[in-house]
Amino acid sequence: MTETSVDPPTEAGIVMEEEEVEQKVERVTSFIEDTVENAGADGAVLGISGGIDSTTTAYLAVEALGADSLHGLVMPSEVNTEENMSDAERVAQDLGIEYDVLEIDPIFEAFTDTYPEGTNDELAAGNVRVRIRAVLNYYVANYENRVVLGTGNRSEALVGYFTKYGDGAVDCHPIGNLYKCQVRQLARHLGVPEDLVMQTPSAEMWDGQTDEGELGMTYDTLDAILALHIDGELSIAETAERVNIDQGLVERVGDLVVESEHKRRMPPTP
Repeated sequence: MTETSVDPPTEAGIVMEEEEVEQKVERVTSFIEDTVENAGADGAVLGISGGIDSTTTAYLAVEALGADSLHGLVMPSEVNTEENMSDAERVAQDLGIEYDVLEIDPIFEAFTDTYPEGTNDELAAGNVRVRIRAVLNYYVANYENRVVLGTGNRSEALVGYFTKYGDGAVDCHPIGNLYKCQVRQLARHLGVPEDLVMQTPSAEMWDGQTDEGELGMTYDTLDAILALHIDGELSIAETAERVNIDQGLVERVGDLVVESEHKRRMPPTP
């Protein structure tokens, strides 16, 4: 079997009712507020990419802290599309938050000048870009006595679709318990423009990169597999039958979860 027209999140039972969406918003905003308060911080820093995860986190942070307490960082590089960077600034402007545009290419070039061999590997070079952004997030946060908000969701965390010590290097993940489809639900509830809600997800680590292209499946399918098989109790065969997909996709997700376990744990000791 291959992916069909069935709605995987609905089949998996993870589409939320409006009341549940409201409860999630309240829980996340309280979490952000408590995190900042418990840290004795003056607000939060957030890297804004124009994608649905960072956009939704920005909307939630403003609701929790107020626009004056959120500092956005837009950090483009040569592999980022102009459209996405424009969307990032648009989000900041729509929310009325302070933001800075910090070009990361000069920093990236310092790395590649030091170790030119790394430019031959798209993944290695892409991860450097992500880690540069993490350093800048903390540079600004330390200077302004703020916490760094992450934008990772549960779907990506479980399969390790993030850069270790890059976008995973944050003080908290406000939407970290939400599957990707649930992030979209929160976004719509918060009034995020529909074109941003349905934008093609991409970490833009290199030219033409898309999240679903790398994962080898849609986020809706991934969410269903995670909810039914990884977080749930259905077998590989039962999950494949419920969502009407190849068992190989379910097995692939299981492998990704196991192989990325090290990303979700502190570095080991003997």
